[in-house]
Amino acid sequence: MKAKFFKLLLIIPLVVFSCKGKQGGVQPGEATKTDDSLTMQTNLIFNPADLPEEPVFDIVTNLGTIRIKLYKETPKHRDNFVKLASEGFFDGIRFHRIIKGFMIQTGDPLSKDMANEASFGTGGPGYTIPAEILPQFNHKKGALAAARRGDAGNPMKESSGSQFYIVEDAATCAQLDGAYSVFGETIDGLDVVDKIAAVPTNFSDRPTSDVIIKSVKPVL
Repeated sequence: MKAKFFKLLLIIPLVVFSCKGKQGGVQPGEATKTDDSLTMQTNLIFNPADLPEEPVFDIVTNLGTIRIKLYKETPKHRDNFVKLASEGFFDGIRFHRIIKGFMIQTGDPLSKDMANEASFGTGGPGYTIPAEILPQFNHKKGALAAARRGDAGNPMKESSGSQFYIVEDAATCAQLDGAYSVFGETIDGLDVVDKIAAVPTNFSDRPTSDVIIKSVKPVL
C-alpha cells in the first residue's frame, strides 16, 4: 500500500506545469517576415538538414554526458528537439526536478535564472506539441519522454514544447506508459542518469546543487 501511494504522489507533480501565455512567436520550421521578404533564423549551431532520420545527440551536463537517440516514428517531437538544439535553446538549462527511483526532468528555460525558482516547471517556448504516444515505446530505463500538463486541462495529452524527462527506474515509470510521448532513448550514459538522480533534493524535488546542461550537440 505504501509503495502504491508513493507512485501516486510522483505522477501528479510530473504533469502539473503549463506553458504560460498564448501560443506565439516562431513555430517549429516557420519563417518570419521582414521587409516583405521571408527569412529563416540564422546563426544556428548546426544545420538540421545534415542530420540522419534518427539523430543522436550528446546532452553534456556538469555531471557527465548522456547520449540519446531520437525516434523516426515520433517526427514532431524529433524535429522540435532538433530545432531547439540547433538554436542553443537547452544550453544553460537546469535539471529542475529530480526524483530518485523515478525520473529526472529538464527543459524549462526559466531554470536558467535562479531568480525564477518559484516558477520552475512552468516555462517553455510558447507552444505545445501534438501527442505521439506509440505502443512500441515504453518507459524503459533511459527513455526520453515529453512532460506535459495534466489531463484535466489537456485532454489531447499535448506535450510541452521543451520540457522532457529521462527515466531512471523503469518499474516505477511503467505507470506512465500510454500517457506520455516517448520519443527517444539513452544509448550511452545511463550511469550519468543515475548520478543525476542521486543528487540530494529539497521538499519540492529541486536539486540542492546545480545540475546544468552545458550543451546539446549532434553526433555526426
